[in-house]
Amino acid sequence: RFSCRASGGGLVQAGGSLRLSCSASGSFVIDTLGWYRQAPGKQRELVATIRRGKITNYADSVKGRFTISTENTANAVYLQMNSLKPEDTAVYYCNLEDVYSMEYWGQGTLVTVSS
Repeated sequence: RFSCRASGGGLVQAGGSLRLSCSASGSFVIDTLGWYRQAPGKQRELVATIRRGKITNYADSVKGRFTISTENTANAVYLQMNSLKPEDTAVYYCNLEDVYSMEYWGQGTLVTVSS
């Protein structure tokens, strides 16, 4: 089973920081781990991915503010979010893609950034 968890609370002020965590309970042969988000009235968008444990990709809107990292032995992925803006408010989802191109989604975690 896939899970997603936020630390530090789901409501933060603009300029604040939050660290999101996600992990898989089972065994996976992982190719890519990533974070996606969906804001009200918007389609789901890519936030950040890390492929093969080292190749990272960030959306332009979060580049320089967010950092994705992994703990492979725990099938875990983290998203450190700094300098948060109100427009970062969204439900954040963890995504896992294995080497067979199968995708798994975690339960969304709400992040709310106040002005």
